[in-house]
Amino acid sequence: MRTTYILRSSRAYSCTVTATVIFAACAFAIHSEAQGVSPPARKQHIEHGAAADGRKTFESVCSSCHGLDGRGGERGPNIATRLESQRLTDEELLHILQTGVPAAGMPAFGSLGVAKVRAVMGYVRILQGGNKAASISGDAQRGKSLFVGKAGCANCHMINGVGGFLGPDLTSYASKASLEEIRGAITDPNKDLEPQARTVLVTTREGKQFTGIARNEDNFSLQLQSLDGTFHLLLKSDLEHLEYQPKSLMPSDYGSVLSRAELDDLMSYLLRVARAAKQPQAAGKESRRDEEDE
Repeated sequence: MRTTYILRSSRAYSCTVTATVIFAACAFAIHSEAQGVSPPARKQHIEHGAAADGRKTFESVCSSCHGLDGRGGERGPNIATRLESQRLTDEELLHILQTGVPAAGMPAFGSLGVAKVRAVMGYVRILQGGNKAASISGDAQRGKSLFVGKAGCANCHMINGVGGFLGPDLTSYASKASLEEIRGAITDPNKDLEPQARTVLVTTREGKQFTGIARNEDNFSLQLQSLDGTFHLLLKSDLEHLEYQPKSLMPSDYGSVLSRAELDDLMSYLLRVARAAKQPQAAGKESRRDEEDE
């Protein structure tokens, strides 16, 4: 009889607790509706709360090095507008916040807890303008195939020691240019063309013709790299015609030859290559720092 009584009491208590929870939930919902707070608004309120927490932590912990606006200070770099920082993925940024960057003197903040670290990451993205410049839709593997295949980029440009010599090395290019600049350089290579990138047409007094880029030049001679990669040292006194055209050797029709999706793939490949190029450099700096500490 006693055991039965205990079981009945437990059931009654459980029912009471359940009813209380349900009542509280309903009351909260009714109160929210009465106050005009819809579910999306409640979600937005939570997001604003996380942003406020991230800002509070950032200003108390991070701003002494990176500045209140994230644009750098005496002890820390610009993490708001610097492209290298903007292009960090959320995983990479979270890892940096949790484990620090010993080689650069940045401490780890994993002890703050996952929630606070994520809130700080969210606030950093706000300082970066919503991270609009940090991501792009595209498949890097397909971009690599385009680079060496259809687009023919590898005929003139080198990546990680493989490719042509006529154009600049693109291994780290995407870490120094915005997405808009990269897209523009591909689709409109003649815009804001630098003098050293102009196409040079040469005809010698013997009738030989060369097209290429001037690598070195003075008042008496011209070192020209032709389309096949060969270097020619020419005396200007031996030239019949020398012309600098206001256009690049790079094809100017990629905007029509490649679809927007293919351009995104190509840019994604350049971004991936640039990110991969940074990792050995960071590891090398950390290794040298460890050696100095020893």
